[in-house]
Amino acid sequence: MVHVANKSELASFWGISDMEPVVGVLMGGFGGERSISQATGLDVHAALHELGYDTKMIDTNRDVDKSLRSSRISVAFVALHGPLGEDGCLQGLLEVLSIPYTGPSVLAASLCMDKARAKDLFAAHGVPTPRYYLVRAADLAQLEELHGDFGFPVFVKPRRGGSSLGAGRAADLPELRRRCRAALEHDSFALVETFLEGVELTVATLCGSVLGAAEIVTDSGVYDYRAKYEPGRTQYFCPPRLPDAVCSEVLAVASNAVHAVAVSGSPRVDVILTSEGPQVLEIDAIPGLTRKSIVPHIAAVTGIPYEALCKALLSDARLHCGTQLDAIL
Repeated sequence: MVHVANKSELASFWGISDMEPVVGVLMGGFGGERSISQATGLDVHAALHELGYDTKMIDTNRDVDKSLRSSRISVAFVALHGPLGEDGCLQGLLEVLSIPYTGPSVLAASLCMDKARAKDLFAAHGVPTPRYYLVRAADLAQLEELHGDFGFPVFVKPRRGGSSLGAGRAADLPELRRRCRAALEHDSFALVETFLEGVELTVATLCGSVLGAAEIVTDSGVYDYRAKYEPGRTQYFCPPRLPDAVCSEVLAVASNAVHAVAVSGSPRVDVILTSEGPQVLEIDAIPGLTRKSIVPHIAAVTGIPYEALCKALLSDARLHCGTQLDAIL
């Protein structure tokens, strides 16, 4: 059975009694990650249906508040990516409606989406991460002065966003300017960080525990949008082709990053293993969860099939209001 917090209060809220758990799979959303979210939602819905749960697919759009009220769901499985779904906005609405939900809290979701603030928290908690600075559209005219002796190459991405949309490597000032403009099409700030050479890794977690890692090898050397979603451009090695002691160090750093922002659910931590050790790039608070996505793949290697992964996330669904701020402070 799904654990549903404050069940009697929910029944009163909807004006009904003796509620049976109804799982709403929230999918779709806004912007460039909509199709990815739809794919995640369809696979999650099918898995939960196979497990015997009463499920409803809810296409999340501007009328999501009306959809949630009319659907009368008792728990939400959040299968959304990007703005208004992964950044704390939807989580806040679910808190207001007293609907327990999967994944991160309002605060954790917004922190993970804001890559600059997440990196600040990493640094405050001793989690190594590349240094960075921020660029606004108004800064482009003084970009050379702003960049100063920061050095090249760098990696540029929107401050808030996902799926590597608007992100890319820059080797000189003209390319940096182009990359900043591309990132600013997706957010009001571009984040410029030191480009680190090393082994690219991603670490899957589940409900506070680290599952394992995968090594990422791309044909271009950069894990961008094309590398993530165009077939044949990327190879994944799970477990990574690294000594056990090094893998353990990577997993420990990723775990520390997750705890630094108090993010729950199945966050994925992106890491670069340099000659000086692992450095955390960012945390994807609600990563893709299709049957072909990397987190389910890592989970399967560790002995957790897709349906069990979805069930574990659903069983962890809850309201967070008033708990997460204390965890971080």
